[in-house]
Amino acid sequence: MKIFDLLIDSIAEHSYGVTDDFFTPKEVKALVLILSQRHEAGIFRTAGIGQKSERHVQDKVRGDHILWLDENSVDVDEQAFFYKINTFITYLNRTCYLGLRSFEFHYALYPIGTFYKRHFDRFLHDSSRKMSVICYLNGDWQATDGGELVIHLPNAESVKIAPLGGRLVCFEADKLEHEVLPALRERLSLTGWLRTD
Repeated sequence: MKIFDLLIDSIAEHSYGVTDDFFTPKEVKALVLILSQRHEAGIFRTAGIGQKSERHVQDKVRGDHILWLDENSVDVDEQAFFYKINTFITYLNRTCYLGLRSFEFHYALYPIGTFYKRHFDRFLHDSSRKMSVICYLNGDWQATDGGELVIHLPNAESVKIAPLGGRLVCFEADKLEHEVLPALRERLSLTGWLRTD
């Protein structure tokens, strides 16, 4: 698929890939509705750092609220998302031989002014997260809204990526440090990892 080829070529050349065509406006709207309903129901939790027993909330490091997706969800819009991700995994395995076997995703809502400090996505004692994938759900996002993803490249340069609705960003989880800058409005995404376990 052309959209996947462009992502792969960009990752090979720049260490990250971006496409603005992963979600249609209709798909963005449907997923935002699910996110909003579940957030209003109070089932999101404040995100933490660390893994399992080492996990703890540290609002000076990150301030987002998250809800993990259930791959067995009967919601048709979430199933459509899972289908796209599984198609991407199959394509990556066929063309790049990554050995991806599963995925994990969560909804992420950043309240106004919150952020996520510079970090890698792979845990110290768990190397199963291979690719980081961020799918943005922000309608009519403006440059003045902030909330950019900043990717710090190995050559000491950095790139800012606006969280535009429908946009997907992908990079190797253990290769690039990145951060989320504060925004002047709520910032929404589906964020997750393609895994080798």
